[in-house]
Amino acid sequence: MGLLHRYHLLLFLLLHAICLLAHQVKSLDEKDLLRGLNSYRASLNLSALADINNANCFAYEVANQLKNQPCSNTTGADTVPGMEPQFSNYPDLLAKCHLNITDTRDGSLMPACVPKLVPDLVLSNYTKTQYSQYLNDSTYTGAGIGSEGDWVVVMLTTNTVGGSFTPAVNAASSVSSTGFPQNLIPLMLAFIILVLLC
Repeated sequence: MGLLHRYHLLLFLLLHAICLLAHQVKSLDEKDLLRGLNSYRASLNLSALADINNANCFAYEVANQLKNQPCSNTTGADTVPGMEPQFSNYPDLLAKCHLNITDTRDGSLMPACVPKLVPDLVLSNYTKTQYSQYLNDSTYTGAGIGSEGDWVVVMLTTNTVGGSFTPAVNAASSVSSTGFPQNLIPLMLAFIILVLLC
């Protein structure tokens, strides 16, 4: 084997190793975290949390807002759960996910900072801190998870109108925009034809 061929092989193996390492520290696997949270709930005989798309979207938006804030401790759990963090653009974050405050008011927002988002530390941050009281609550039936930088956000949802993270369809507007005009147009056409014929 020629010297040039050996260098190419060595370069290939080195690049491959770098890619593998970069992939390992790239980001937290939110699906794995949800599985871990559900295993924890199963140990308490609680139902599994459903994966809620709009809650995932919102959790990511909040994590994105927090990503440049430093961690103030090594265990995470810097922020107490609640639904309205002090972001001036909170309504905009909801709107990005097609939500508003009435769709989310019964949910619980749980942001935490864990350096490098080490999966075991992230999971224990939720199951062995003040956040566990929310995970132990059967009121919560779904979750959304997002992460950016050293921040992970778990958004717990309920099966109530105010916590399902499913935007309610305005019944009055759907009737007026679909039902009433569609029924009115044939009536108006029949009236015009009758007027013209008489």
